[in-house]
Amino acid sequence: MNKRSIEIGVGLFVLLGLLGLVFLALKAANLGSTGGGAVYQVSARFDNIGGLKARAPVRMAGVTVGRVTSITLDPQTYQGLVKMDIDRAYSFPKDTSAKILTAGLLGDQYVGLEPGAEEKLLAGGDVIKLTQSAVVLENLIGQFLYNRAADSGTASK
Repeated sequence: MNKRSIEIGVGLFVLLGLLGLVFLALKAANLGSTGGGAVYQVSARFDNIGGLKARAPVRMAGVTVGRVTSITLDPQTYQGLVKMDIDRAYSFPKDTSAKILTAGLLGDQYVGLEPGAEEKLLAGGDVIKLTQSAVVLENLIGQFLYNRAADSGTASK
């Protein structure tokens, strides 16, 4: 083999490796495109958004149906206002509920949707009224420890 062809082959191999690393980095950071199709925007208010971030997936039954576009504080209600882009291929009843869930025990958080039974469908600009805030692990541990201390205090009397 010619020395030049070996150098070209090694260069192409390195270039493919770098492209693979960029692809994996975009997938890990949820920055890859999700189809780029038409979307409609809905929003929801949560008392506590936990560690939810913009670009987090919106899922129903484990299927990604959209992305979180922005998270702000509503100055009137002092709740987290989460805006989501939902793929137009999916339509949900107006009484759909939204929960902030965690992928695995300590994984990333995402918005999970559960459909309701109403016949009217969500449209662009609608607000999901039925919400459940994020479960914060630190709060659960603190509550457990407080209850254990209270139980041991009454057991000694």
